[in-house]
Amino acid sequence: MKDPPRHWFEDVADYLGPAYLRYSFTKGTDSEVGFLVDALGLSPADTVLDVGCGPGRHSLALARMGIRVVGVDISATFIGLAGESAEQAGLSDLTEFHRADAREMADDDRFAGRGFSAAISLCQGAFGLGGPPDSGDPQNLAPDSAVLTGIRESLAPGGRFAVSAFSSYFQLRWLEDQDSFFAATAVTHEQTELRNAEGRTTDAELWTTCYTPRELRLLVNSCGLTCESIHSVTPGEYAANDPSLDSPEFLVLGSRPA
Repeated sequence: MKDPPRHWFEDVADYLGPAYLRYSFTKGTDSEVGFLVDALGLSPADTVLDVGCGPGRHSLALARMGIRVVGVDISATFIGLAGESAEQAGLSDLTEFHRADAREMADDDRFAGRGFSAAISLCQGAFGLGGPPDSGDPQNLAPDSAVLTGIRESLAPGGRFAVSAFSSYFQLRWLEDQDSFFAATAVTHEQTELRNAEGRTTDAELWTTCYTPRELRLLVNSCGLTCESIHSVTPGEYAANDPSLDSPEFLVLGSRPA
């Protein structure tokens, strides 16, 4: 397969490398996976597609439970780290990792048509990974619609999915710089400092698309998937909470119609 065009997130991933796993939001992996296994009804007989898998933390946690996982990420650095971690943990036989653009999965036979039991896309690894305003997509729907369409095409009929997204409510409630939030597209533009594994720092720009529960339900359904429930969650603290203003993310649970 031809490599996807370079995405702004790849520079972030290349700089952070393994230091990505030092961030606090990555520390609740086992708790998140425990909730998802129950919510999606997963067992060792199942195969899961991890969309925007990053260095593979959710993929490896699932594989430790005997579940076969295929991970996809646009960052070659993260895909390399995921493969190395799987080998070191003796999980290579239960995992495979591919560098690819999640927005193009619907036309990629490494994913489309494989009949996965379930798919996950968490922590804005692919879904919600926004970008600068685009006059050709004024509502900023095309990238995330493409990710959801790819998930639909990868799932077996009746297959389940879990997708997390930043909450517009939470972002606006705690907004410090009004110029950092684009009201027309609900994209947050954050300027931050990254620290790599060697302790060196650099400035970076991050773009994240935010949603309300209503928007998520409409978008999911428009992509041929069924939205079954939406919960307010915090990284590391997944639970079946009703949507609220108080949690930074929403978690969508649903399925591909049988």
